[in-house]
Amino acid sequence: MLTPRYFFADDFRQFYEYFLSQPHAAKTFRKGDYLWKPGQPYEKIHYIISGAAIHFADHENGRRKIISFHGAGTVFPGYRQYDYKIELSLITVALSDMKVLEFTKDQFQKMFETNTALSEQVVNWHSMYINRFLFEIVHQEYNPSFVKICNLLYLLTSNQPACSGLVIDMTQEELAEILGLSRIQLTRGLSDLRKQNIISTTRGKVHVIDLPALARFCTSETL
Repeated sequence: MLTPRYFFADDFRQFYEYFLSQPHAAKTFRKGDYLWKPGQPYEKIHYIISGAAIHFADHENGRRKIISFHGAGTVFPGYRQYDYKIELSLITVALSDMKVLEFTKDQFQKMFETNTALSEQVVNWHSMYINRFLFEIVHQEYNPSFVKICNLLYLLTSNQPACSGLVIDMTQEELAEILGLSRIQLTRGLSDLRKQNIISTTRGKVHVIDLPALARFCTSETL
């Protein structure tokens, strides 16, 4: 059975040639660019050829909540027909230079309605995205901070980009913002794992040294 994901990549790679054959615009984003203007609902849908983006919300209290990461071979934001008010609070920024195929909602709708395989994959993708939120709302929310950290690190080892292995390319600040924890809570949890030789940390990276030992602290929903 599928476990929650925070990094989405390769979900639509099989449709790359098909996307190229359909009306679209080739576009490049530079590191730090917004994929759409903050404070507005999104009007374009992107197939990511290369690079990666981070999707998050800045709360009015100053806290940031990281929602997900999106890399090569996926489509983001997902296709939908309606605009939702929450979109005005959501922000997506290029983590690196990105090359994308850009579609209007009307263009993507035509593909969605005429390509059965694509429409099935769109539904599957939304299911995976919803699963990530259900995991957080009905499960992670009730775990102690240490267990939340262990669950996240375990999931990220299997959801990182190809060839990352047991190295998680995220800062401690980003990890805290995914979990909604304070830096103090995260630092304390990582320190406990380091003392047990389960992880090591370097600037912007967490190295999982002993995955089976980490799994012993995780809940069943994660494994």
